[in-house]
Amino acid sequence: MLGFVKRDIKVIQKFLDHGAHLTEQQAIWWETIQKIYEQQRDMYDSHTHSVQDRIVSFHQPWLRPIVRGKAKASVEFGAKFDMSLDQGIARLEYSSFDAYNESDILISTIRRYHDRHGYYPERVLADKIYRDRKNLNYCKQRGIRLSGPALGRPKKNEVRDKTTEDQDNADRVAVERGFSQLKGCFGAGLITTKRKDTTLSSIALSVLALNLSQLTADFLRQILSSNFKSKQIKNRTFYFNFFTKFTIIQ
Repeated sequence: MLGFVKRDIKVIQKFLDHGAHLTEQQAIWWETIQKIYEQQRDMYDSHTHSVQDRIVSFHQPWLRPIVRGKAKASVEFGAKFDMSLDQGIARLEYSSFDAYNESDILISTIRRYHDRHGYYPERVLADKIYRDRKNLNYCKQRGIRLSGPALGRPKKNEVRDKTTEDQDNADRVAVERGFSQLKGCFGAGLITTKRKDTTLSSIALSVLALNLSQLTADFLRQILSSNFKSKQIKNRTFYFNFFTKFTIIQ
């Protein structure tokens, strides 16, 4: 198969050498074809099954295989992004099609928080993948508590604050709920765009829609709360539950 592709590449190259011209889209395909051939040839010659920046889709050459190790799919394809919650507002911190290490994004995210507010947060609730030595030292130097247990084995006679740990885990559910809403309610779980820029734009629009939904729900709660206080309505549970469900369903 590599021999057949090489022969076809030589035929096309002869036409180009004799003055043939390619359209803009054909030029992109021509470049992708040559890269795929080079990658496949290198893997064949070196007897390996991996190569740096491997192209897995002809029409979307920017896609990269991302090993996730999940039961449903051990390898995923598509954009990968980090999202944070700051005072209830979701922020798209970083997005890429490459399989980057999430822990490298935490420091830049904390710096942007400092730029917005003029001070560092008291605590950062993050997944355990963000708890490496570099991030822990950065947070410790600035008086930030990075949630989760210490690295390594538990020390002898170590007393852990279970109340604080349980509270951190309970509060961190908010960002997990945000990812669930992005996928289930705002289209991030089924993006059908084909171009690189439109795919990233769709992710950003999903985050924007999540924020608009949250702001609308907060505004409605404030109106209802003021009306309840003025009219002294006794049964408040029904209305608050209704608008909580409204936020999740829309």
